[in-house]
Amino acid sequence: MKRTLFLVSDRTGITVDTLVHTLMTQFDDPPERRISLPFVDNQAKVIAAVQQINRAAEKDAAPPLVFSSLIDAGHREELKKCAGIVFDFFDAFLQPLSTVMGLRPKGAAGLSHGMGELSQYDERVDAVNFALNYDDGVKLRNLERADIILIGVSRSGKTPTCLYLAMHYGVRAANYPLTEEDFERHGLPEKLREHRHKLFGLTIAPERLQRIREERRPGSVYASLAVCRKELIEAENLFKQNDIPYLESTAISIEEMAAAIMHQSGIK
Repeated sequence: MKRTLFLVSDRTGITVDTLVHTLMTQFDDPPERRISLPFVDNQAKVIAAVQQINRAAEKDAAPPLVFSSLIDAGHREELKKCAGIVFDFFDAFLQPLSTVMGLRPKGAAGLSHGMGELSQYDERVDAVNFALNYDDGVKLRNLERADIILIGVSRSGKTPTCLYLAMHYGVRAANYPLTEEDFERHGLPEKLREHRHKLFGLTIAPERLQRIREERRPGSVYASLAVCRKELIEAENLFKQNDIPYLESTAISIEEMAAAIMHQSGIK
């Protein structure tokens, strides 16, 4: 059955999008047509959303699936008048939580993705700036400020993982690309030795690395499968010889890598 899936939020829609994405991964053939309706924050916008959902129901000859993270109780009730099947995240959890905790909900929109505690927000901004400044071994001074230093061969996922750690956890993450010169020395680069306890390695399947490098430098020696295999073997040997924990990034997302690094390294 062809259905349209609606994501309705009174703010950015990040929360509802994340939850729905997680739910839909459990199904082999989820609805392909997905419509996001963010910033539905007044009665007129809710009515317009209901009308759009009703039009989709008529066009599909099937009730759309409507996932809502609207915080205003009146807006939630209005949305339920639509011709779709409404899954309301706040109805499902907020009242039971309120009852169990003995606390009244604030009823304010946008709290989960706002600036929140200003000092914590500033820490995240500082961490992002740190990750950008210490990307790809550009800076090796003042690494004592780093919470963690990711090392691995070029294009193994270090930079996006550092930025994710900074943006979502406020972690000051630097990264250092292992090169042929490093492998020839048969040991850790001198600048990294005193920070060995902060090092965390990333590796990747050679075939995957070859595809990524080929997109960046088509037909180059750098992108050849032989070079990719050689560098990865050298990198993994370096990790093992120096007792550096490491992850393979081939089949896991940036989000999963960041969470695993946080867990394995013990960073809070």
